Amino acid sequence: MLVLVRHGQSDRNVVKAGHVFFPDEASRAPFAGVPDHQAALTELGWQQARALGARLRDEHERFDLVLHSGYRRTRETTEALLEAWPADMRAKMVVGEDVLLSERDAGFTVNMTTAEAGESFPWLAEYWRTTGPLFARPPGGESLADVAARVRLFLRTREAEFAAKRVLLVTHNGTLRAFRSVLEGWTADEFEQQLRGDGHANCAVLVYPPK
Repeated sequence: MLVLVRHGQSDRNVVKAGHVFFPDEASRAPFAGVPDHQAALTELGWQQARALGARLRDEHERFDLVLHSGYRRTRETTEALLEAWPADMRAKMVVGEDVLLSERDAGFTVNMTTAEAGESFPWLAEYWRTTGPLFARPPGGESLADVAARVRLFLRTREAEFAAKRVLLVTHNGTLRAFRSVLEGWTADEFEQQLRGDGHANCAVLVYPPK
Protein backbone atom coordinates (compact mmCIF):
# COMPACT_ATOMS: atom_id res chain seq x y z
CA MET A 1 0.00 0.00 0.00
CA LEU A 2 1.23 3.45 -0.92
CA VAL A 3 -0.16 6.57 0.79
CA LEU A 4 0.85 9.96 -0.58
CA VAL A 5 0.37 13.21 1.33
CA ARG A 6 0.95 16.83 0.41
CA HIS A 7 2.65 18.87 3.13
CA GLY A 8 0.69 21.22 5.39
CA GLN A 9 0.27 24.91 4.65
CA SER A 10 3.63 26.71 4.37
CA ASP A 11 4.46 30.37 4.80
CA ARG A 12 5.09 30.66 1.05
CA ASN A 13 1.71 29.09 0.29
CA VAL A 14 0.07 31.96 2.15
CA VAL A 15 1.99 34.75 0.44
CA LYS A 16 1.97 33.27 -3.07
CA ALA A 17 -1.63 31.97 -3.02
CA GLY A 18 -2.94 32.27 -6.56
CA HIS A 19 0.36 33.70 -7.83
CA VAL A 20 3.21 32.09 -9.75
CA PHE A 21 5.63 34.72 -8.46
CA PHE A 22 5.64 37.00 -5.42
CA PRO A 23 3.06 39.71 -6.13
CA ASP A 24 5.34 42.57 -5.05
CA GLU A 25 8.44 43.55 -3.08
CA ALA A 26 6.59 43.77 0.23
CA SER A 27 5.31 40.19 0.01
CA ARG A 28 8.72 38.90 -1.04
CA ALA A 29 10.70 40.75 1.67
CA PRO A 30 10.37 38.08 4.44
CA PHE A 31 11.75 35.46 2.04
CA ALA A 32 14.74 37.37 0.68
CA GLY A 33 17.69 35.00 0.66
CA VAL A 34 15.56 32.05 1.78
CA PRO A 35 15.55 29.10 -0.65
CA ASP A 36 12.30 27.32 -1.41
CA HIS A 37 13.37 24.15 0.38
CA GLN A 38 13.55 26.10 3.66
CA ALA A 39 9.92 27.28 3.56
CA ALA A 40 8.37 26.45 6.95
CA LEU A 41 4.91 25.32 7.98
CA THR A 42 2.54 27.91 9.35
CA GLU A 43 0.75 27.23 12.62
CA LEU A 44 -2.24 26.16 10.53
CA GLY A 45 0.06 23.83 8.60
CA TRP A 46 1.14 22.15 11.86
CA GLN A 47 -2.50 21.80 12.89
CA GLN A 48 -3.44 20.30 9.53
CA ALA A 49 -0.63 17.76 9.76
CA ARG A 50 -1.47 16.74 13.33
CA ALA A 51 -5.13 16.26 12.44
CA LEU A 52 -4.16 14.20 9.41
CA GLY A 53 -1.82 12.08 11.51
CA ALA A 54 -4.72 11.05 13.76
CA ARG A 55 -6.80 10.19 10.70
CA LEU A 56 -4.03 8.12 9.11
CA ARG A 57 -3.44 6.25 12.37
CA ASP A 58 -7.13 5.37 12.57
CA GLU A 59 -7.38 4.36 8.92
CA HIS A 60 -4.07 2.56 8.42
CA GLU A 61 -2.88 1.60 11.94
CA ARG A 62 0.78 2.25 11.19
CA PHE A 63 3.36 2.42 8.38
CA ASP A 64 6.50 0.40 7.82
CA LEU A 65 8.31 3.15 5.92
CA VAL A 66 7.83 6.93 5.91
CA LEU A 67 9.71 9.10 3.42
CA HIS A 68 9.67 12.86 2.84
CA SER A 69 11.43 15.07 0.31
CA GLY A 70 13.94 16.64 2.68
CA TYR A 71 12.33 20.07 2.28
CA ARG A 72 11.64 21.75 5.61
CA ARG A 73 7.88 21.79 5.04
CA THR A 74 7.69 18.06 4.35
CA ARG A 75 10.03 17.27 7.22
CA GLU A 76 7.89 19.31 9.61
CA THR A 77 4.70 17.74 8.22
CA THR A 78 6.18 14.29 8.82
CA GLU A 79 7.13 15.20 12.39
CA ALA A 80 3.60 16.46 13.08
CA LEU A 81 1.94 13.43 11.47
CA LEU A 82 3.99 10.99 13.51
CA GLU A 83 2.96 12.62 16.78
CA ALA A 84 -0.29 10.66 16.42
CA TRP A 85 1.47 7.35 17.14
CA PRO A 86 2.85 6.33 20.55
CA ALA A 87 6.62 6.16 20.85
CA ASP A 88 6.79 2.37 20.71
CA MET A 89 4.92 2.29 17.38
CA ARG A 90 6.98 5.17 15.94
CA ALA A 91 10.12 3.21 16.82
CA LYS A 92 9.02 0.45 14.44
CA MET A 93 8.63 2.83 11.50
CA VAL A 94 11.63 3.57 9.30
CA VAL A 95 11.68 7.32 8.58
CA GLY A 96 13.88 8.88 5.92
CA GLU A 97 14.08 11.28 3.01
CA ASP A 98 14.58 11.06 -0.73
CA VAL A 99 15.36 14.07 -2.91
CA LEU A 100 13.43 12.45 -5.78
CA LEU A 101 10.27 13.41 -3.86
CA SER A 102 11.14 17.11 -4.03
CA GLU A 103 8.89 19.77 -5.52
CA ARG A 104 9.27 20.85 -9.11
CA ASP A 105 12.37 23.05 -9.42
CA ALA A 106 11.12 26.57 -10.19
CA GLY A 107 14.56 27.62 -11.39
CA PHE A 108 15.78 31.21 -11.44
CA THR A 109 12.34 32.73 -10.94
CA VAL A 110 11.55 31.11 -7.58
CA ASN A 111 12.17 34.25 -5.51
CA MET A 112 11.22 36.81 -8.17
CA THR A 113 8.29 39.21 -8.11
CA THR A 114 5.91 39.25 -11.05
CA ALA A 115 7.51 42.47 -12.30
CA GLU A 116 11.05 41.07 -12.04
CA ALA A 117 10.14 37.90 -13.92
CA GLY A 118 8.57 39.97 -16.70
CA GLU A 119 11.63 42.19 -16.98
CA SER A 120 14.16 39.34 -16.84
CA PHE A 121 12.28 36.91 -19.09
CA PRO A 122 9.93 38.96 -21.32
CA TRP A 123 9.33 35.92 -23.54
CA LEU A 124 8.24 33.66 -20.68
CA ALA A 125 4.47 34.22 -20.72
CA GLU A 126 4.18 33.55 -24.47
CA TYR A 127 6.49 30.53 -24.20
CA TRP A 128 4.30 29.13 -21.42
CA ARG A 129 1.11 29.67 -23.43
CA THR A 130 2.63 28.04 -26.51
CA THR A 131 4.35 25.08 -24.86
CA GLY A 132 1.64 24.29 -22.32
CA PRO A 133 1.72 23.43 -18.61
CA LEU A 134 3.15 19.92 -18.95
CA PHE A 135 6.27 20.48 -21.06
CA ALA A 136 7.16 24.12 -20.32
CA ARG A 137 10.24 24.58 -18.14
CA PRO A 138 10.71 27.68 -15.99
CA PRO A 139 14.15 29.17 -16.73
CA GLY A 140 16.71 26.94 -15.05
CA GLY A 141 14.00 24.64 -13.68
CA GLU A 142 11.95 21.53 -14.40
CA SER A 143 8.84 20.84 -16.42
CA LEU A 144 6.18 18.65 -14.84
CA ALA A 145 7.10 16.07 -17.47
CA ASP A 146 10.59 16.13 -15.92
CA VAL A 147 9.07 15.61 -12.47
CA ALA A 148 7.08 12.63 -13.78
CA ALA A 149 10.32 11.11 -15.11
CA ARG A 150 11.86 11.61 -11.66
CA VAL A 151 8.85 9.90 -10.05
CA ARG A 152 9.23 6.94 -12.40
CA LEU A 153 12.88 6.65 -11.34
CA PHE A 154 11.88 6.82 -7.68
CA LEU A 155 9.27 4.06 -8.03
CA ARG A 156 11.56 1.86 -10.10
CA THR A 157 14.51 2.10 -7.68
CA ARG A 158 12.30 1.58 -4.59
CA GLU A 159 10.07 -1.17 -6.01
CA ALA A 160 11.70 -4.08 -4.16
CA GLU A 161 11.93 -2.11 -0.91
CA PHE A 162 8.22 -1.22 -1.03
CA ALA A 163 6.99 -4.76 -1.70
CA ALA A 164 4.42 -5.94 0.88
CA LYS A 165 4.97 -2.81 3.00
CA ARG A 166 2.76 0.06 4.10
CA VAL A 167 4.53 3.14 2.79
CA LEU A 168 3.78 6.82 3.50
CA LEU A 169 5.28 9.50 1.24
CA VAL A 170 5.13 13.18 2.24
CA THR A 171 5.67 15.35 -0.80
CA HIS A 172 4.45 18.36 -2.81
CA ASN A 173 1.59 19.44 -5.06
CA GLY A 174 3.43 19.17 -8.38
CA THR A 175 5.02 15.89 -7.35
CA LEU A 176 1.65 14.47 -6.31
CA ARG A 177 0.32 15.25 -9.77
CA ALA A 178 3.33 13.52 -11.29
CA PHE A 179 2.72 10.46 -9.11
CA ARG A 180 -0.90 10.38 -10.27
CA SER A 181 0.17 10.55 -13.90
CA VAL A 182 2.45 7.55 -13.46
CA LEU A 183 0.29 5.42 -11.17
CA GLU A 184 -2.95 6.12 -13.06
CA GLY A 185 -1.39 5.88 -16.52
CA TRP A 186 -2.33 9.32 -17.81
CA THR A 187 -1.60 10.22 -21.40
CA ALA A 188 0.10 13.57 -22.05
CA ASP A 189 -3.27 15.07 -23.03
CA GLU A 190 -4.88 13.77 -19.83
CA PHE A 191 -2.01 15.16 -17.77
CA GLU A 192 -2.40 18.59 -19.39
CA GLN A 193 -6.12 18.54 -18.75
CA GLN A 194 -5.54 17.76 -15.08
CA LEU A 195 -3.07 20.64 -14.83
CA ARG A 196 -5.74 23.08 -15.94
CA GLY A 197 -7.80 22.27 -12.83
CA ASP A 198 -7.15 22.94 -9.17
CA GLY A 199 -4.18 21.29 -7.51
CA HIS A 200 -4.13 19.23 -4.32
CA ALA A 201 -4.92 21.03 -1.09
CA ASN A 202 -2.46 21.07 1.79
CA CYS A 203 -2.48 17.69 3.55
CA ALA A 204 -4.43 16.07 0.71
CA VAL A 205 -4.17 12.26 0.72
CA LEU A 206 -3.96 9.74 -2.13
CA VAL A 207 -4.02 5.98 -1.54
CA TYR A 208 -2.79 3.28 -3.98
CA PRO A 209 -4.20 0.87 -4.78
CA PRO A 210 -7.46 2.81 -4.33
CA LYS A 211 -9.88 1.34 -1.83
